Amino acid sequence: MKVFALFFCISISLFLVISKGKNKEEKNPKVQTDICSFDGKKLYGKIKLVEYSSQADIKVKIVNSFPDVKVKFVESFADNCGEWQIVEHGEDLRVYITENFADLKIKPVNSFPGMSR
Repeated sequence: MKVFALFFCISISLFLVISKGKNKEEKNPKVQTDICSFDGKKLYGKIKLVEYSSQADIKVKIVNSFPDVKVKFVESFADNCGEWQIVEHGEDLRVYITENFADLKIKPVNSFPGMSR
């Protein structure tokens, strides 16, 4: 009987650990860290900031901790993950900055941009 109780406790513990790990991976399934994209849109390049959320490809919230993407604002050649060049025309991505219901959280940085996960 003690062996059965021990086996039962170990099984439950293993199940909880495995399910907790899956929740972390499934936090935002649209984010693909290996190719630096969100819902098929690359998270680097020429970015246009828009006034209305209906015009945006993604909605972002600016945070100081626990970002999804660390963003470095550059003047030109935004070719690496997390490098954003703000433009008015010819954009790769339209971004709306919001406080509520954001798709991604970003943190502005001066060095080492990229995915945080």
